[in-house]
Amino acid sequence: MIKILFTSITFLLATPIFAQTPEEKINKLGFELFEPAKPIANYVKAVRTGNLVFLAGHGPGKADGTNIKGRLGEDLTIEQGYEAAQISAIAMLSSLKAEIGDLSKVKRIIKVTGMVNSTADFYDQPKVINGCSDLLVKIFGEKGKHARAAVGMVSLPNNIAVEIEMIVEVEE
Repeated sequence: MIKILFTSITFLLATPIFAQTPEEKINKLGFELFEPAKPIANYVKAVRTGNLVFLAGHGPGKADGTNIKGRLGEDLTIEQGYEAAQISAIAMLSSLKAEIGDLSKVKRIIKVTGMVNSTADFYDQPKVINGCSDLLVKIFGEKGKHARAAVGMVSLPNNIAVEIEMIVEVEE
């Protein structure tokens, strides 16, 4: 009887009955996906080839159309840059969902390239782009761990704080 009870409890604990979808995790973390805005130039927000999706650079654009603007080391703190990177991640995930229909189809976040609008003497770009990387791991767990580059830029379009692009492997 004890062995059967132990086996039953072990099975229940190992079974992801209460597993959350990526979208549920996003909402639980206090974020919300939104309908992506149309590109501002002659490009698309996502290109799928086979089981890879290449996401164009996304800035910290919110659903209401506003952006986090400014330069790290001059106008913004590392914490504000971290938040901008999180919002950029949500913007990319919104475009990814529009492309593939369901974020549960994500097999792996492969690569993140983060560009930080920063002064010449600002050296903490990785701490800023951690906002994106940390959020992706919270949402996707081990599947969210990725290769990454975090670099400084003398300026970014419309003075946005960060611009991030991503490559994602999805189910075919």
